[in-house]
Amino acid sequence: MKPLILFASLLVFQASFSQVVEDKKAAKQLIEDFYEAFHKQDEKTLKTFAHPKIKMHSVSIDARGSTSLSSETFSNFLDYLVAIPASTKFNEKLHNFEITLNGMIATVSAAYSFYINDQLSHCGVNTFQLIKSRAGNWKIIYFVDTRSKLGCE
Repeated sequence: MKPLILFASLLVFQASFSQVVEDKKAAKQLIEDFYEAFHKQDEKTLKTFAHPKIKMHSVSIDARGSTSLSSETFSNFLDYLVAIPASTKFNEKLHNFEITLNGMIATVSAAYSFYINDQLSHCGVNTFQLIKSRAGNWKIIYFVDTRSKLGCE
């Protein structure tokens, strides 16, 4: 009887572990897809990744190390993005994903370097809060980033 209980416990553990791995992959894929659409300035696709009540903040660090917090609506973010002229090349490179799951929410963080016309503009960390829908899809509910010219390599 004990071997049967042990075997059943191992199966449940394996199924739980597999779900965590799949959820982490799906959360990371959402962010990668978000940035693919971001670089294409694809407003319609970006909207599909965000919850209708998404919140956005940025923490800026100036040359003296002083910080400021700003808020932006997702709509204004999209308006700004699509207004970038085709002649301006921009690229946000993500580094070192960290993903934490807690039931129906996930936190995805990644350091980034932002380039304009192939020149490093600034760097920082992006942190996304995600919620899992009933259908099993992740949606972005909160996005906060840091922006600094200090310590960028």
